[in-house]
Amino acid sequence: MEIILTEDRFREKVLFPREYPIYLEDTIGVTSHYQRLHAHDALEINMIKSGTGYYRINGERYDFREGDILLINSNDLHCAYETGNLVMQVITFDPSWFLGSLRCDPDILCPFKEMGLSFNNLLDRDHPKMDELRGLLLLMQEEHGSERRSYTSIVYAYLLQFLVKVNRYFRVDNLKKSKGTITAPQLEKIRHVTRVMEQRFAYPWTLEELAALTYLSPSRFSDIFRRTVGMSPLMYLIHLRLENAYGLLEASDRKIVDIALECGFRTLSNFNRLFKRHMGTEPRNVRNKANTACSKIVSVYEQLSGEFAAEEC
Repeated sequence: MEIILTEDRFREKVLFPREYPIYLEDTIGVTSHYQRLHAHDALEINMIKSGTGYYRINGERYDFREGDILLINSNDLHCAYETGNLVMQVITFDPSWFLGSLRCDPDILCPFKEMGLSFNNLLDRDHPKMDELRGLLLLMQEEHGSERRSYTSIVYAYLLQFLVKVNRYFRVDNLKKSKGTITAPQLEKIRHVTRVMEQRFAYPWTLEELAALTYLSPSRFSDIFRRTVGMSPLMYLIHLRLENAYGLLEASDRKIVDIALECGFRTLSNFNRLFKRHMGTEPRNVRNKANTACSKIVSVYEQLSGEFAAEEC
C-alpha cells in the first residue's frame, strides 16, 4: 500500500489503483509506524484473526480480541497496539469506489459517515449477525487472493453486502460517548504538539515546555495527552527516540554512542538501559541480527500494563 504524507504529517493520503481501489492483507503484530497517532483519507475495516490489542481512536480506547471487527473512518486519529500474538485482517478502500452505489442507496456508507453518532468503531461482538460479517470478510479475502476472472466485481459485491449488513443491523440508538471524551479542539492541540515532538525528538523537552505549546497546564495537558495517545508525553518522546535509534542501528555502521546522542539520549548507559528495557535486547544485537529486526517497542505497553511513568531521557 502506497502512502504519502500531506502537509499535516498526521494525515496520510493513500494512493489506490484507479480501477481497483482497495488493499486487503493480513498483518502480524503492529509496526512502529502504526503505533504513532495518524489519520488517512481512506476507509478501513479490521478483523482480528487472533491475539489481542487495543486501538486509540479519537481519544477513545477500544480493546479487541479474536473475532472482533473495527471500522475506522477517514480522518479518524488512531493508533494501534498489540498485547499478544496479534494477526489482523486489514481492508483499506477508497470511498469513491461506491459513488455509483450511493446514487441508488445514499446510506451505504452511513457506518462511516455516522461514526460516533449511530455506530461504534468496535462492532458489538455479541451481535447475532457477527458471524455473517466475518464470513463476508473471509470470502472477500479469498476472492481477492485468487485473482480469478472478474474477482474485482466479486470483492466489490462482498464489501457492498458487508456495508449493508452493518448499516441495517449494527446501528445504535442514542449512542452515548464515554465520560471524558476528547473534544475536537483538544485533539487538534495533541495533534500539534505530537507533530512538533516528532520533528524535534532529540530536543530535551520538559513537560512544562510541551504543555506551553498547547496553552494548557502541565497536569491538564498530560491527562489529555495520555487519554488521546495512550501514554504520557515523556514516554511518547522515549518511543520516538528509540524508534529513530533502531532505524539508524539497522541502516548504518555508525558508533552506537553517536546514534544515542543524535537521538536525544544524554549518555550511552541511559540509552542502553532504556533500549534493553523496551526493545528486549541490546543495541549491538540489532546490528548483529538486522535480518530479524522488527520493532519491539510495543512490548513496553504490556510490561507497564498501560501505566506509563515518565522516565529520565
